[in-house]
Amino acid sequence: MILYAFLALYRLAWVLLTPVVLIYLWHRGRRDPAYTPHIAERFGSYGTLPQNPIWIHAVSLGETRSAVPLARDLLAAGESVVFTHFTPAGRKEARRVFGDDIAAGRVASVWVPLDMFWVFKRFFRACRPKIGLTMEIEIWPAMIFAARAADVPLFMCNAQYPDRSLARDSSGLRLRQRIMTGFAGAFVKSQLQADRFASVGVHNIHITGELRFDQPVPAALLDAADAFAPMLQDRPVITIASAVEGEDQMFIDVIKAVQSADVAPLVVYVPRAPERFGVVGDLMARSGLRVARRSDIFDADLTARTDWPKDVDVLLGDSLGEMYFYLSFAHKVVVGAGFVPAGAHNIIEPLALCKPVVTGPYTFTIEYPFVEAEAAGVAKSVPDAPALIAALTGAAWTTPDQIAEFMAAHSGASAKTLAAISSQLSARV
Repeated sequence: MILYAFLALYRLAWVLLTPVVLIYLWHRGRRDPAYTPHIAERFGSYGTLPQNPIWIHAVSLGETRSAVPLARDLLAAGESVVFTHFTPAGRKEARRVFGDDIAAGRVASVWVPLDMFWVFKRFFRACRPKIGLTMEIEIWPAMIFAARAADVPLFMCNAQYPDRSLARDSSGLRLRQRIMTGFAGAFVKSQLQADRFASVGVHNIHITGELRFDQPVPAALLDAADAFAPMLQDRPVITIASAVEGEDQMFIDVIKAVQSADVAPLVVYVPRAPERFGVVGDLMARSGLRVARRSDIFDADLTARTDWPKDVDVLLGDSLGEMYFYLSFAHKVVVGAGFVPAGAHNIIEPLALCKPVVTGPYTFTIEYPFVEAEAAGVAKSVPDAPALIAALTGAAWTTPDQIAEFMAAHSGASAKTLAAISSQLSARV
């Protein structure tokens, strides 16, 4: 009864708040124009989509990248794929990676409908998915229950239920947990996660691992990094990846502190959001740091336009989709968002390149695989700026061989997820 009352109120709220959402998209579009084209897709109006596809909802860049190996396996198995996204970064990445398949009609990459029942009905009529996968843990009531009404089995995929979220959701009316029971099931990262989802009433749970361990590493980015590295003349490199608003000043203080080493390291600083590239660069320049911007130093193929300026403190990574380039020539990597309560971002990309990883105290968002990575000694968290300075100026806490062993032990999630999807589809025949 509580759930049905909430869903009725939720429908009404969307009627009232749709203009607010459109204003939000327009506002985001002023900073990032890619938000505003194809607005009709937000209302379930699409061109020709692949029919009876596997539907993958990948909100943004990280979720899209984690879905890439699974999508490739699905295509190899003869399936078609429709991606839905909310952010331009996710959509751009899908179109970059699957451009040929999109041209051939095997893949589509479109905006996710706004979370209204009638809009999702239009989406389901447009492509009639065999099965839907929401990457990580995306809880959208209309998406979930419209899929259920349309007989589209919708699964959480690559899912984890962080301890902090579980504790928060387990109080009061438990609305989020009640909504979760509308999923057809879940493909989760570990036994711990399976137990947590089961404890709140989610059924049909399969342990499939972490898809990010299977992400392909773009060879072109590694080749570009190899070509650039000799210009640094063995200068140590620290990459700060996916830094978010609220961390910049702390990181600037850390950068200044590590510059006092006998050989000052080059710090590669990559903000998480593209709309912050200019703001962060200006902030660093005003703080007295000497900044070179990727957009000024390199051409589109990451070939240096000029000789590398030796007096640079920071290389600002003001580009999308090139993280492996920024990570490849690093000796140590700091993963951002761990120093703000929102929680740390993905540590698997640097580990895939056998780089020692450190982040802040807020690791609940990456509970898996951070707990396992910390236990294996390949990643660590530190509480504050002084501890981060100590970690960056001290000896490395692991070796490339240890990291490679850890990565090998946790790979294979794509094949396990594909097998679980196949079993669900077979059961419906």
